[in-house]
Amino acid sequence: MRHVKVDCYLPTNVAVPAAISLLLINDGQDLVTMNFKNILENLYQHNALNPLLCVGLHCSEDRKNEYATAKILDYKGRGNKAAAHTRFVLEELIPFIKKTYKVNSFKEKSFAGFSLGGLSAIDIVWNHAETFTKVGVFSGSFWWRDRAQEDPAFNEETDRIMHKQVRLGKYHPWLKFYFEVGTQDEKADRNNNGIIDAIDDTISLITELKKKGYADDAIKYLELQDGQHNVPTWARAFPDFLKWGWGRE
Repeated sequence: MRHVKVDCYLPTNVAVPAAISLLLINDGQDLVTMNFKNILENLYQHNALNPLLCVGLHCSEDRKNEYATAKILDYKGRGNKAAAHTRFVLEELIPFIKKTYKVNSFKEKSFAGFSLGGLSAIDIVWNHAETFTKVGVFSGSFWWRDRAQEDPAFNEETDRIMHKQVRLGKYHPWLKFYFEVGTQDEKADRNNNGIIDAIDDTISLITELKKKGYADDAIKYLELQDGQHNVPTWARAFPDFLKWGWGRE
């Protein structure tokens, strides 16, 4: 058992509580670093955002076991706390938020995260689609695999875990996906095709989603030139994500 610190960013002047949507965000400590409060206030001041309750979940010291894929461990056996994190979100956190803010039902519920936190977010949304409508993944760790790259039998087409889950999973027509990746997210190019793995893995996952039946209007892909694997880059992308998901017409 661990105590999870959460930061809640409440919308103001909401006449009808049922009009509020809920956005959960892994790595809530990064929201503090990017001054997320100011990002929200700027959007609200310009009347650009519908009511959205954002909740940032601070990670634990054992992040690589907690922020992972809950049903499948990676090739090093990491991810053994991901199922507990999923249960916490569904069985404790969401009921706690509803009770604390006296909201019987949110308009919709979504999840987002950065790097491994983004992998965790899409893993939870994909496997519990009855609860969520949207997911946002920033520099997602889609390299997460169940076979070591050095293994002669390694095949990126079949051994990347999130790709496998999408390929073998069901189509849920209401789900929508937002992906951000930076051209300088990393330097690794596993298959030597001239495209860094962060971009390659994300585009490959989008391809799997499209094969599953998701149309272009259900997927947003943002590639930031000079974007890096860091909080300032994610801060650049986050307003676009918020307007994509909950922007006023």
